[in-house]
Amino acid sequence: MTTTTTTLRSTSRLLAVADNGGGPDLDTHVQVHGDPPRLTGAAARDGVLGALSRSGVTGRGGAGFPTTRKVDLLARQRRRPVLLVNAMEGEPASAKDRVLLERAPHLVLDGAQVTGALIRADHIVLCIPAEHGGAAHAVQVALAERARRRIDALHVELAAPPARYAAGEESALADWAAGGSGLPMFRPDKGVPMAVRRSPVLVQNAETLAHVALVARHGDAWYRSVGAPDAPGTTLVTVTGAVQRPGVMEVELGTPVGHILAWAEVRRQPGGVLLGGYGGAWIEGSDLDVPFSPAALRERGAAVGAGVIGVLPAGACGLAETARLVAYLADESAGQCGPCTFGLPAVAEDLDRLAMGAADPALLERLRRRLEVIPGRGACGLPDGAVRLAHSALRVFAFDVANHARRRPCPGWAHRPTFPTPGVRRMSLWTTGTRR
Repeated sequence: MTTTTTTLRSTSRLLAVADNGGGPDLDTHVQVHGDPPRLTGAAARDGVLGALSRSGVTGRGGAGFPTTRKVDLLARQRRRPVLLVNAMEGEPASAKDRVLLERAPHLVLDGAQVTGALIRADHIVLCIPAEHGGAAHAVQVALAERARRRIDALHVELAAPPARYAAGEESALADWAAGGSGLPMFRPDKGVPMAVRRSPVLVQNAETLAHVALVARHGDAWYRSVGAPDAPGTTLVTVTGAVQRPGVMEVELGTPVGHILAWAEVRRQPGGVLLGGYGGAWIEGSDLDVPFSPAALRERGAAVGAGVIGVLPAGACGLAETARLVAYLADESAGQCGPCTFGLPAVAEDLDRLAMGAADPALLERLRRRLEVIPGRGACGLPDGAVRLAHSALRVFAFDVANHARRRPCPGWAHRPTFPTPGVRRMSLWTTGTRR
């Protein structure tokens, strides 16, 4: 697992308490951030909602959806909604939500109370898997502090859904909260709210709610005073892989990827850089001037996603690493749609054979054909993310692709794994260490 320590950063907001040497207790939180915001009337709610809209805050769970659109949709429902706080963090390479909850739980809880007031929620459910015990303990202590001072208007329930890669997908989390098995739901119209036992539900990522708390306190102008014009504010980033100081840092959106890696002390030019997590995309190890912001990364076929920057060591094989990650995604799928049940295992096998230098003459054409037919056919974004990752590998590692396809694999195919893939069950050429 990635080391969960904070590193150097240009601007500290979310992690201001920890940066000043303070603990996660309520007194220190109030000393640094001020009293929790209270939305006691319609005028106060409208003021905060307007500030959120002008601030440009977007979801930090991966999709980057404008926060106020989801809030406004739920605020117009006749039944009182339920707010689900998503701290599942199923991405194995990410640790940002855990660090945030361990270091600044009150900021997340403040944001949950503000959002709950905006949508007139009935109650709040904060979802943390049991495996993230440090984060759950920090939240339990914080809730006890807040209860003693009676500062929260809405009851917060702590829940522990099963820890799976897809468990944090918002429809899967809503399904679990409603008593289901936690499977993603096919939602052709995202404008229709999900429901938990007939009550509409809003799912918001933990970091997103921390930003909401900051805007409610300081306003939109303050929030937009850092970051990029089209991507204001800061964000938490997990840097992992071939760096001297792996961990979680807070950076302004728009910070060049190279600057972030310099803070993490990259010693050599990477063999490649994975942006956004396992459902993200590769960029070349020399392409580090790109700003870490949605629009700039989109031009490279990448995304901010789960806030992961993974550094592939020089000399490692990007195709072998991609084959491992796609095999992991195939294993972690819910297995309820054709793209995941049949498509991803086939793509993983093709990538595996290509990485090992065991390709048949038709492999590349077959692989590209499979990658074209999968997107948009699943109930969730997992198969699309796997396809995006595979497409980027074929583009960024094109030189190696050509040689591997000719059964002349690079020496890096046997390099030790760079990124964690816990619990992979699928046997492959790469994982068994044998060549055909």
